[in-house]
Amino acid sequence: MSIIFLLFGLIIGSFLNVCIYRIPRRESVAWPGSHCPACGCVLKWYDNIPLLSYLFLTGKCRQCRSHISWRYPLVEAATGLLFAADYLNCGLSWPLLARLIFICLLVVIALIDLEHLIIPNIIVLPGAVLGLAFSFLPGTAPFWQALASGLGAALFFFLIWFFYPGGMGEGDIKLALMLGVFLGWPLVGLAIFLAALAGSLAGLVVITLRGGNRKTQLPFGLYLALGSLAALFFGQQLINLYLKFLGWQ
Repeated sequence: MSIIFLLFGLIIGSFLNVCIYRIPRRESVAWPGSHCPACGCVLKWYDNIPLLSYLFLTGKCRQCRSHISWRYPLVEAATGLLFAADYLNCGLSWPLLARLIFICLLVVIALIDLEHLIIPNIIVLPGAVLGLAFSFLPGTAPFWQALASGLGAALFFFLIWFFYPGGMGEGDIKLALMLGVFLGWPLVGLAIFLAALAGSLAGLVVITLRGGNRKTQLPFGLYLALGSLAALFFGQQLINLYLKFLGWQ
């Protein structure tokens, strides 16, 4: 079953690549079919096999030989591995369905923010609604807890945005709402902490190596996505280690 989820994740990852490329450009993710961004050549089915086609074509378009971004195989491989790992973590269950959808949302948001420094409303707002709908499934956190966690995380980011203009984007507020709905408390708090830590370290690297400054814009949505993945897979273990360190366990 883990192999099935790996292969399924590779296929879904191929679709996520379409979303990552087209959503910021306000293009349909359903039509037209997959094509080369450089020459517009429509891809044959054998040029659209996850991972394998990229290797066989040596990372170049068959028609115009332009370079194909490393993002495509990376997203496919990452999604496949995350799907397989989450199945091993949860087994076949209703919560697994919610978690897999959440992983897809995080992958798309992370890569769009990395490339364009935006967090599209068309992803995070329906994502938050979907997360609330999943709270009615067996084995998931109750609706009121998901809603309270989402609103609490969004309020925290809103206060930062309100009192420190420029320190937080409006997209981050909406993303925090979605993260809180899916993760619940205290995992969303851990995700935000890990994102802030990773973002601070990345900021120091940018300032040191590229001559940036404290106002240099960073894709914080990327770090929120990475922090959320860490919380999703290792959150309770990390919290238990922290409580043990404090002597509270």
